[in-house]
Amino acid sequence: MPGQSFPTTFSPTRSAPRRALIGWVLFDPACQPFFTLVTTFIFAPYFASAVVATPALGQELWGYATGIAGLIIALSSPVLGAIADAAGRRKPWVAVFGAALVIGCGGLWFALPGDEARVPLILASFILATVGAECAITFNNAMMPGLVPPEKLGRLSGTGWACGYVGGLIALGLMLAVFSTNPTTGLTLLGRPPAFGLDAALREGDRISGPLCALWFAVLVIPMFLFVPDRPRALPWRAAVRSGVRETAALLHRLKGQRNLARFLLANMIYADGLVGLFALGGIYAAGTFGWGSVEIGIFGILILIAGIAGALAGGWLDDALGGRRVVLGGLVLLFLASFGILCVDRDGLLFGLIPTAPGHGLFATLPEKIYLGLGLIIGLVAGPLQAASRTILARLAPPEHLGEYFGLFALSGRVTSFAAPTLVAVVTGLAASQKAGVAVLLGFFALGGLILAGVREPAR
Repeated sequence: MPGQSFPTTFSPTRSAPRRALIGWVLFDPACQPFFTLVTTFIFAPYFASAVVATPALGQELWGYATGIAGLIIALSSPVLGAIADAAGRRKPWVAVFGAALVIGCGGLWFALPGDEARVPLILASFILATVGAECAITFNNAMMPGLVPPEKLGRLSGTGWACGYVGGLIALGLMLAVFSTNPTTGLTLLGRPPAFGLDAALREGDRISGPLCALWFAVLVIPMFLFVPDRPRALPWRAAVRSGVRETAALLHRLKGQRNLARFLLANMIYADGLVGLFALGGIYAAGTFGWGSVEIGIFGILILIAGIAGALAGGWLDDALGGRRVVLGGLVLLFLASFGILCVDRDGLLFGLIPTAPGHGLFATLPEKIYLGLGLIIGLVAGPLQAASRTILARLAPPEHLGEYFGLFALSGRVTSFAAPTLVAVVTGLAASQKAGVAVLLGFFALGGLILAGVREPAR
């Protein structure tokens, strides 16, 4: 119920009430449509193919915007986490950053096709929404260890990720069926004009993805506020801010004595940003390489999300059975191989064009498109388990009394080089005028992150 507080420990011996668990799990599907519709499959490809001059320029600008958002998150997350630990309560922070997500998503509606004068407004809205989503996720994550015993963290985290993929899948299916249109025909996947009288010529069916994500989040986040227990208030907010700043300064000093945890955070800093870059630019890459429109990319996204649901559910059980470290390492190997395979695929050939392929007509008709689709399914299958297992590793390694701080640092470690990764992709794309050259830099993030993670020791379960 509202106002209900946590027990004094962050490691309960019994699970919270079912409605509290459901409320917490629903936060993932509340946020996921933003990453599915805006960041990856609908709005980002629309921006690159219809708002700016070329897909390469779109990938470059989107990469810079993602990097700026990552830098803001990197600088703010540890301080915010420390403030939340001092103040006690997490829900007010979720509300503040959730509002930022809603406002930023609403601003994406104004991205008119070909109107490059509005590009700064659109990128600023995307940055605001990204910062809001990621920071809200940080505080929601910090509530997780107070809901179930430690041996059930993997299943709870994996269930959240799986339900998040279900939310993204439903939202994407809705977009394709009734809103998003083929640029040539002006019709949705069902062969009808977009719903509610939206103008296909102005691409309103694609632009509605932002406001739809805002509304979706506002509705699905309600059970979390109503039913998930929050910690009792500790300090007034001004005192909490002062305490949070002091604690952040002391955090890195404490981390020096926890080399195992520091090694994990360094590994997560690297591989998580490679994954962020891969998903942020994957739809744009497909649009530029194969000329896919919103419908093709949307169907591609639906198939990836279905794979992600299965992967997240299986990953949660594997996490509890084998440990999060092994789950993440296996996922990184598959991500590296699948990403390298994507770079070998061209519109008309394989192995960087050395093996020409026959043209085709229809949906995913050519062999390169089919291979690209299969590699995307592998990425979808392992991305959920990798991310879910990462946050359970942190929950098992971090000191319970400083959990908010360390989840803030976890957000920092997952974002600090996302300032570098998308920016590096943007720079290489601009210099080489090639999407393929830009995406190739992400392979290094997966390889280096896996090498560092291999030395992390996970506590006994």
